[in-house]
Amino acid sequence: MIMTIFSKIIKGEIPSFKIAENEKFYAFLDINPLVEGHTLVIPKVEVDKFLDMPEDYLSEILVFAKPIAAAIERVIPCKRCGLSVVGLEVPHAHLHVIPLNNMNDINFTRLKLSPSNEELKKTQEKIVSALSNQQ
Repeated sequence: MIMTIFSKIIKGEIPSFKIAENEKFYAFLDINPLVEGHTLVIPKVEVDKFLDMPEDYLSEILVFAKPIAAAIERVIPCKRCGLSVVGLEVPHAHLHVIPLNNMNDINFTRLKLSPSNEELKKTQEKIVSALSNQQ
């Protein structure tokens, strides 16, 4: 199996705006988000389809994502965070955590944002700070 772009991000071969990490999962900002704060949560094992992840990963990914979503909701103006599993862009299981104010915020067919690295860094710092303050 060819290493995916997400595996290269986990290994540090491609830079990312990391939000959180543990032994099984890695969370980082989507560099072409639907809205500010759009975060991807990925398993550190290479699995193409989300539901093909080992059962312990399936049960733990939401527990890992929960404090991330809470931190996003505290620092990004939104009504709540929505979760989506689409998985067509990259053949590596991933969960989208997306701040929502309306249904169009989670519409993957619309034009995505192109924030600068500086804007992504500011968003990363806000979320990471909120995440560390809740632990």
